[in-house]
Amino acid sequence: MNHQQLPAPGEFHGLLGACWRVMAGDGISETRRSAGFPLPRGPAVNAECWHVRLRIAHAFGRRCACAHLHCPGICRTRSSRGKLIAMNGSADDEAAAREFLSTLGVGDICSGTVSDFTRRHEVSVILDGFPARALGRIFSSDRSWGRSSAVAPPEAGQRITAEVISIDLEACRARLAMTATENPELWAFLKGRRQGETLTGTIASIERFGVFVALDEAPDHPIFPGVGFISYAELSWAHFDTATDVVQVGQHVACEFLQFDTWNGEARLSLKAMQPDPLMAFAEATAVGQGLRGRVTRLVPFGIFVEVAHGIEGLLHQREDPDGAPPHSPDGPVQVGDEVEVIVSDIDRPRRRVALSWPQAAAGPP
Repeated sequence: MNHQQLPAPGEFHGLLGACWRVMAGDGISETRRSAGFPLPRGPAVNAECWHVRLRIAHAFGRRCACAHLHCPGICRTRSSRGKLIAMNGSADDEAAAREFLSTLGVGDICSGTVSDFTRRHEVSVILDGFPARALGRIFSSDRSWGRSSAVAPPEAGQRITAEVISIDLEACRARLAMTATENPELWAFLKGRRQGETLTGTIASIERFGVFVALDEAPDHPIFPGVGFISYAELSWAHFDTATDVVQVGQHVACEFLQFDTWNGEARLSLKAMQPDPLMAFAEATAVGQGLRGRVTRLVPFGIFVEVAHGIEGLLHQREDPDGAPPHSPDGPVQVGDEVEVIVSDIDRPRRRVALSWPQAAAGPP
């Protein structure tokens, strides 16, 4: 079959035995297999009205044939951002879509019908009030906070209710979150938090990737032991080996709210933000070139870490010995716990690093 031998409109669906692909120019926009997902019909998708290039991939690796169908009613082309848009003879449909989206606001609850799925497993939604095409998009992270194995994805034709979380008028798209309507009480609690506010709660669980906090005024999380979460980087300003060096399960803590993690439905918290940064105070009170006495805390192949103030470690950088010998001072080997004299050679505030040197090295050769 070639573009001079077009199938009748009624025969079009029968040609899609293996799969069908809708193309705009040379870019493939969608791929659908006939098994369990037939070509949808309706005002938004109508095979008799498309001006599209269709590549019908025949089974068993046969050479693909192309059909070029034309109808003056609706054509599909690419927008300036490379997205497919539907146009009713001109840009009228796109203008109408933007006008409709301008009536929506972030935080609005809207309803619609699932129409399609993208290759990134995003859900396209035909919003109530604009049946011409799908303007709503639900990312996989915004579908549910439940365990993915226990939550079935929405199906084509399914009615959904979601909250608008962003609007892109240029792309004619509204991003929706089903998590807002799945857990309205939790969503409202997290959405109402403000960066910098103090939240209190109890350490519920300590995991290898962070610490969960059961917040005093928050509803339960559908999966996790607590709505609050503290990453290891936000536990303490000082170096620690394990989280239990800083907190214990059952301990009541006050933390600073950092952000609403919409992916996991969590309040990201910082415990160390409740204390002043010791490095800033150290930098104000210490001058480069100043001599200090400290305690060796760690020996690593590239140098020696020395605690020169409470919560402040500096690095005595040394080249790795080719024979594998441990780092040492000019006077000989050192061990963890030894007291040593050092010179502050640099304080890097943005990267939170303190560089040290031995007094002899700082003084230079006689």
